[in-house]
Amino acid sequence: MPSTDRSASALRDLRRPLFLTRLGLAAERMWRAFWPALSIVMVVLACLMLGLQDLMAVEIVWGAAVVSVIGLAVTLVRGILRFRLPSRAEALARLDATMPGRPIQALIDEQAIGGDDPASIAVWQAHQARMKARAASARAPQPNLRIAARDPYALRYVAALFLAVGLIFGSVLRVQSVAEMTPGGSARAAAGPSWEGWIEPPRYTGLPTIYLADVQGDTLEISEGARITLRFYGEVGALTLSETVSGRTEDLPSASAPSQDFTVTRAGEITIDGPGGRSWQVAVIDDDDPHVDITAPPETEAAGQMSLPFAASDDYGVVSGSATIALDLDAIDRRHGLAIDPEPREAIIVTLPMPIAGDRRAFSESLIEDFSEHPFANLPVTFTLQVEDETGQTGTTEAFSHVLPARRFFDPLAAAIIEQRRDLLWNRDNAGRISQILRAVSHRPEDVFRSDTAYLRLRVILRRLELFDDYGITDMQQEELAQALWDLALILEEGDLGDALERLRRAQERLAEAMRNGASDQEIAELMQELREATDDYMRQLSRQAQQDGQDGDQNQQMSENSMQMTQDDLQRMMDRIQELMEQGRMAEAEQALRELQQMMENMRVTQGQGQGQQSEGQQAMEGLAETLRDQQGLSDEAFRDLQEQFNPGEGQQGQQGQQGQQGQGQQGQGQQPGQGQQPGQGQQPGQGQGQGNPQGQAQGPGQGQPDADTLAERQRALRDELNRQQQNLPGAGTPEGDAVQRSLDRAGRAMDQAEESLREDDLAGAIDNQAEAMDALREGMRELGDQMAQQQQQNGQPGQGNSEGDRQAQNRDPLGRDQGSNGSLSTDESLLQGEDVYRRAQELLDEIRRRSGDGERPDVELDYLRRLLERF
Repeated sequence: MPSTDRSASALRDLRRPLFLTRLGLAAERMWRAFWPALSIVMVVLACLMLGLQDLMAVEIVWGAAVVSVIGLAVTLVRGILRFRLPSRAEALARLDATMPGRPIQALIDEQAIGGDDPASIAVWQAHQARMKARAASARAPQPNLRIAARDPYALRYVAALFLAVGLIFGSVLRVQSVAEMTPGGSARAAAGPSWEGWIEPPRYTGLPTIYLADVQGDTLEISEGARITLRFYGEVGALTLSETVSGRTEDLPSASAPSQDFTVTRAGEITIDGPGGRSWQVAVIDDDDPHVDITAPPETEAAGQMSLPFAASDDYGVVSGSATIALDLDAIDRRHGLAIDPEPREAIIVTLPMPIAGDRRAFSESLIEDFSEHPFANLPVTFTLQVEDETGQTGTTEAFSHVLPARRFFDPLAAAIIEQRRDLLWNRDNAGRISQILRAVSHRPEDVFRSDTAYLRLRVILRRLELFDDYGITDMQQEELAQALWDLALILEEGDLGDALERLRRAQERLAEAMRNGASDQEIAELMQELREATDDYMRQLSRQAQQDGQDGDQNQQMSENSMQMTQDDLQRMMDRIQELMEQGRMAEAEQALRELQQMMENMRVTQGQGQGQQSEGQQAMEGLAETLRDQQGLSDEAFRDLQEQFNPGEGQQGQQGQQGQQGQGQQGQGQQPGQGQQPGQGQQPGQGQGQGNPQGQAQGPGQGQPDADTLAERQRALRDELNRQQQNLPGAGTPEGDAVQRSLDRAGRAMDQAEESLREDDLAGAIDNQAEAMDALREGMRELGDQMAQQQQQNGQPGQGNSEGDRQAQNRDPLGRDQGSNGSLSTDESLLQGEDVYRRAQELLDEIRRRSGDGERPDVELDYLRRLLERF
């Protein structure tokens, strides 16, 4: 076959890959020529789909359209001039270049020499056959669409990104809105121009949005700050806006812009000119300033709190307020300690209470604060109240002059102390005068002081005042002395049991006199409240006196079986009964009940305990474990102080002298448990008498007077032995509850043994850890013992059912005045809360428990009980 026929046959077999190669070359040249025009089209479409034409003025849209059309025309012309369709030869060359040896070109070539030589012809034919076979495997190459050299800033990708954003966040349907900007270019324009608008009042007003097309009449009343939005549809320029309510002078949009937004700041006119247009006269509703008034003079409540009633109002609501209390120097009687100029002090500024719920457009509240300890207390001041609304407008009252209400002291000596405190806070230059007056007052203390404690505290204050005055009183020293004088005045004012009883008698006499003279219901209610407060005060003083008597004398005093106990609830019920009789007009019966109450209050006494002879076995065990726990805690504290001394020698020696003296007193009775006999030789534990030979508590020997490790170890051993003895006498042996108590105490005993071993090895840190573990086990054992006692009480029944011992124990009262129960029960089923306000009473009880638990002067048994109550509730 001639070579020409063979090459034609080979090229026929390459028609498909040759066509694809030629098409790829055309795509390459078209992309290189027209990519700028395509980028412009993608950007324009993205903007139209996102609706940017609706957000800009029509002039800007037309300008952008002109620029886009010009840019598109220029890039198309340049692309047409640069574009050229690829030829067949170019396609063959591109396809042939993809294969090794260029087989297509070899098939086209003809033999140049050796045409008459059969061998040469055979070689050529073999070469042609080999090239044909290679050309048969030809594949069209991929087109090269890379144009990075022509587009170094990748603008084509930016345009593609814009188009993707338009497709995702826009809508193709929004493209047609651009037709509305062309004359007669939309159906809406064919139907004629139209408009719509809304009035949005400020959010704080709470008013609804108004649709302008629904407004009847040509007058609008709009709140100041309202926002008006208008939309024009149809031929651009057919509708225009003119308004004088926004006060805008700069950056005004086109009057024919399809979208109009502005804020109303003043009265004026709004006009839409064009087919279907309207006009309105706008009147602005002013946002008035808020208003506040003091509705009544301030009053003082029982505890010295000031109550200042006020009323506030605003057309849309008050959001905040404050009260400023400034000293009124012109109204002060400048005599005695107030004769000199006062030290500069800032006015008191407190926040006014606002209603948590409800309407704040008009409300009444009371500012309740306690300024009893402030330097302005009981001095003329001016009250200025200020409130603020949402827009920042304020309303202020005129200065209201009045004495700043605070606690009043009726005891003459307490009142004198408070007066000198006021003079000290007025100006510290009064210190010399104050010391002279206090020394004169306390010249004969037996005539004015009811207790030595108050007199001694006054002497300490005097010495500190004179010492500070010699070197100049600082701000901190001034505050310290003022606090000390305040505390002393409280002690003098509250007084002792006799004062409380006298106040109670006076309150009862005044109430009885009011009932006999036919006083008004309001007067009787006030006197009844005074009686309740005096009764509460007397009960507190009575309880305090009983505790002091129990600490100073015999703790195990017996109560007669014929005596009667009363709780706070019993007294409350009696006074409620008296008030009920008075409200019913049964004055004779009320007077008789009042006399009975007075007689019982005067005969009342509070007992500290019922004696060990009346305690159950479980109660004795509980008290013994509590004492062991306290001893273990004290031993752990001493080990901790020794550990501190090892790392910081000499630190805290100033405080150790007094501590050692207290330890020497407290340790003398550690070996004797309450109500429990001691074995011979256990009356005093090892190491307890160290402080007796050194009454002053001075450091002794090595270690600066601290017990050495052997002494602590011996005391730990003695404590372990005492726990063993208590375990032998525990009730409930053989029961699951008793076994649980024994396991906890066994764990405590093992921890004590390890603590003893650590102390003998001088490992104080390890000993403290073991002692902490022992205390945890002891607490767990006490809780389990309490559960056992409570369960036993349930099994044996309630007191008064044949168990005489339980009957006697049921007379016991806890610090809250409740029955403790029988058979060692630590709880009671008695209802504590009566009446409707249960939650308030519960909160008051919890606060009282917290207050008493922080009083270090109370008995340890009571403090331990209060701590257990706090842990539980």
